[in-house]
Amino acid sequence: MNARAATVSASGRSHQSEGTLAIHRTLPEEVPVALVFNGTTQAVMMASPADLADFALGFALTEGIVTDPSQVDDFEIVEHAQGIEARFLLEDGCAKALSERRRFMAGPVGCGLCGIDSLDQAVRHVPRVTSDLRLKVAEVARATDALRRHQRLHDMTRATHAAGFMTSGRSVFMAREDVGRHNALDKLIGALAHEGLDASQGAAVMTSRLSIELVQKCALAGIPVLVAVSAPTGAAVRLAQEAGITLAAFARSGGFDIYSHPHRITDEAPHVA
Repeated sequence: MNARAATVSASGRSHQSEGTLAIHRTLPEEVPVALVFNGTTQAVMMASPADLADFALGFALTEGIVTDPSQVDDFEIVEHAQGIEARFLLEDGCAKALSERRRFMAGPVGCGLCGIDSLDQAVRHVPRVTSDLRLKVAEVARATDALRRHQRLHDMTRATHAAGFMTSGRSVFMAREDVGRHNALDKLIGALAHEGLDASQGAAVMTSRLSIELVQKCALAGIPVLVAVSAPTGAAVRLAQEAGITLAAFARSGGFDIYSHPHRITDEAPHVA
């Protein structure tokens, strides 16, 4: 559990058509979080100071720094006055991947590409996802409503994103929140790894638009289905098609659109040759 609070109280004045009144709000906190691997800072991200162990591991996995939690020899969270360090000690075999994916950056919330060294890194190669997962139409149609029930921080602040995980026959049962949508997904992926859950047997459900970085993260984590309440970008659709990921967007009010690999969402019985 992180020592820093994920929210802060603030006072101000609200100007409405009927006049001005004093207000007291609960706002989400955000702090600089340095991801440090073997003594070298790879990234500094602004994030909500909650579930940081999940965030750090998820970041390491989706950046390709590690491919399995067993490659982490030691981990600690170190708090400073100006921010938080998430310190990894990795096994020697991860050194090459670490140098190839080197980043020195200060990333604002929701930013997944700031500070990378080249255009090739922006649209990097990702593995093709293979999975026999099948979800029913009704399960996907209810997914964002189910995620809504896990958004405690959003209920308090109205200012955070969430990423949830669902499986066939089981609605969203795990979720993580953050001021940044990319951070929320990293936290979810880290939580799945910490719990030893098979990411290939479920879908990620997001409260945000679907950008290419979210598809990249799902591909690296092996998540075959990505569902969101808002629209995808064109780049996200193209990468999802190439990566074998089912992309379902505008999932709200009992309906959704499918943009790639629709075979995983169906009410039809599987065809037997």
